[in-house]
Amino acid sequence: MRVSVRPAGAPTTVAPAHARGDRARLYTVAFVRALATGMLGVLLGIYLARAGLSVAATGAVIAAGLAGGATATLVATLRADRIGRRRFLVSLALLGIAGAAIMALVAAPWALAAAAFGGMLNGMGRDRGAALALEQAMLPATAGVGDRTRVIAWYNVLQDAGHALGSALAGLPVLLRAHAGFGELASLRACLWLYAALMVVTLAVYAGLSRAAERPADAPRVRLSPESRRILTRISVLFGVDSLAGGFLTTALLSYFFFRRFGASEAVIGLLFFAARLANAASHLAAAWLAKRIGLVNTMVFTHIPSSLLLATVAFAPSFPVAALLFLLREGLVEMDVPTRQSYVMAVVAPEERTAASGVTHLVRMGAWAVAPTFAGWLMQSGSMALPLVIGATMKIGYDVALYAAFR
Repeated sequence: MRVSVRPAGAPTTVAPAHARGDRARLYTVAFVRALATGMLGVLLGIYLARAGLSVAATGAVIAAGLAGGATATLVATLRADRIGRRRFLVSLALLGIAGAAIMALVAAPWALAAAAFGGMLNGMGRDRGAALALEQAMLPATAGVGDRTRVIAWYNVLQDAGHALGSALAGLPVLLRAHAGFGELASLRACLWLYAALMVVTLAVYAGLSRAAERPADAPRVRLSPESRRILTRISVLFGVDSLAGGFLTTALLSYFFFRRFGASEAVIGLLFFAARLANAASHLAAAWLAKRIGLVNTMVFTHIPSSLLLATVAFAPSFPVAALLFLLREGLVEMDVPTRQSYVMAVVAPEERTAASGVTHLVRMGAWAVAPTFAGWLMQSGSMALPLVIGATMKIGYDVALYAAFR
């Protein structure tokens, strides 16, 4: 099945100069924010462990950050178009700066959780949240219909390039300890300050968005038609299952798994996730090529199931090199559903519904992500370090089968 939907009013010509300028700005913030998120995802679990938190408390703090992101996504869905997209994005950047700064200064678990929630600090290791939902709603207006999937794919490529370099930056604490005399906690806190500085860059770029990035003033106020609501309800339920599974597999918890199970250092884990994000980036371009030939839904499903099977084998790997190889093979497939999924959602709704549709689907995903890390931390502490990997992989396979049955 090939999905090729052209909503009424969608652009069919080359985007004007101001739209291309906004696209460049959105590409820039996607890269910079992913750089910060990629670094934080690798280091957050290790930082909390070094700060003396238990595995269960670590999972709770990670969950608090994702819950903050889900709350912001809800507000974005309901109010961002009225508040103003540019103003809302600037506010999100300010909260991210404050959250990282507070986390670098406090030590109590409840204060760390509060900072994570308010700053929407993302332990997924991948850029997700309110800013992403708004940007994806804005991107289709910067390109013609025929370029939509390609433009979104390049947006994701830049994100994963940022994720990759951010993962490599996670080796910075080792360098600071070896060459600058930093202690363990001080070296990790320095990376929180670096995160805050990168968020300052995103704030500056957001401030330069044109008025065309806003929702048109004369656009209909109806957010979702009955048909769009029906489609999004079905697909959001499935996305929720996938994201609940993903919450067991945040980068912060996977980094903790490699850190505790195999004794890998921050630098080694950072390099592993650097390679993983490069594999993700390559897979996004492959996804756009593959979707043209076998369809969006088929691309989502037929690449996702093998990735989940590979993830389950990581849990039983006898050594770090074997686990790393299996993990990298998995990462070469796991993200191929992302640009196709995003393009599919934007294709099945009208242009004026895109902010609401993007917000709803991201809200479901963020809410489900926020639930699982607490349980994953508890399972790691009281059960087996590998159990969250097995549970997450099994749930993802169930999601893929259900998605294919519902939308093939």
